[in-house]
Formats: sequence, C-alpha cells, structure tokens
Amino acid sequence: MRLAALILALLSGPVFAGPYSVITSAEYSEPTGRYGHGILGDAIEWGALVLSVNTCADCATGPQIKTVLIRLPDTRVFEDIAPRLIHDENGQPLVMVVETDLKLGARLALYDQTGLRAATPFIGQSHRWLAPIGAADLDGDGSIEIAYIDRPHLAKRLRIWRLIGDKLALVAQMNGLTNHRIGWDHIPGGLRNCGTGPEMIVATGDWRGLIAARLVDGQITTTDLGRYTDSQSLNAALNCP
Repeated sequence: MRLAALILALLSGPVFAGPYSVITSAEYSEPTGRYGHGILGDAIEWGALVLSVNTCADCATGPQIKTVLIRLPDTRVFEDIAPRLIHDENGQPLVMVVETDLKLGARLALYDQTGLRAATPFIGQSHRWLAPIGAADLDGDGSIEIAYIDRPHLAKRLRIWRLIGDKLALVAQMNGLTNHRIGWDHIPGGLRNCGTGPEMIVATGDWRGLIAARLVDGQITTTDLGRYTDSQSLNAALNCP
C-alpha cells in the first residue's frame, strides 16, 4: 500500500519507473522541529526526501537525471542521519530510511522513485526509535534482509526483516544488543564481510563488548569480538582481521 498522504512532486520533468530508471542518490530536505524528540542530538528532523533518478540508465546519449521530491505529511518526519541507498534482489536501487510518526514512533521504510515500496510496522509509541545496521543477503538465500536495533536505548533488540516483493517479513530477532547512545549524531558499526558471509557489527546491551552477529538457518548467532571502548571501536570492528 502506498502512503496515502505522500506527495510526489516532480521538480524537473516526468520520471518513468521501469527497468532502465534507477535512483542514483538521495538526501533529506525540509528540516523541521515538529517532532522534538532529539534522539540524534538536536530537535531538527526532516520533512522530505529528495531522489536523483536516471531515467535513461542504458542510453547511448548518456544519463538523463530527474529529481523527485517525496514529502511526508505533517504527522511524520524522517528521524535519521542520512538516507541509505541499497539494492533489492534484482539489483534495483531502493532508499532505506527511518520514518517516524509523531504518535506511533519510528519504522524502517524503503522507498523507490514511485513512493513507498515496503515498511516495517511503527514501534507503536511516540519517542520510540530504531537504529539501522544495514541491508544485504545476510544468509545467502538470494533475498535481501534488513537489520536494525529496535529501541537501542530501551529494548536493545536486533531485528532482521526479509524483503519479499513489496513487504518486509520478520525473520529473526535477539535481545541484548545495541548500536546507539542517546544524543549521538552517528550510528557506529554496520555490516562487514570477511569472506564467510555478512556479519552485523554491534555492541552488547551493557556496552561492555563488541559482537559480530550472523543470520544462519533463520537463527541469529554471535561471536565475541572483544571489549567495547567507544563508538570508534565499533567502526574499527568493521575491518576484517
């Protein structure tokens, strides 16, 4: 289902969605203080998402770039650091964002150039947030999985969802993991692949240890990577030994 209140405005001509129309970049715009949560260090969030779209990706004459503005209704914001460009199982670009409802809290959403492609449920309560880890084929089954920490300051729950068409289906979850402290303007850690498949780099819920988590046969397994010292130690763990 497309977001009913979503406004799609074409700023520089028509965009034709199709196999040769691809998103090349994305950024947030229209800063707003209408939410006031401040989980990322200030009270400014974003009201719109701007996509650059190449509508002729295989043309001999070169790319034809159009701009698409996706504006949220006044009851929602993008409560995020930056949009992330990922790819579906067919290699088509999607934009992964944290989208927050002022009453229902955050959800993870995927957009393409036509609007909302898929989203998790909202957490269900205002001032409740999630911190993305990344997106990849985490278990080698050919599908794309999306990973984030649900309420990294409260629930501290790793959740993994699989993109199936225009839906996200919950695959696995594990408590006791986190990747963000209140007020940080960054989300450390993320995904790495040291030759044996993707690993999610996070911290233990008590901020004492570094963890590499993997999705194996529908279950999350973990490996201890040593002591957590600061957010840079999470980023350093992205480097393969």
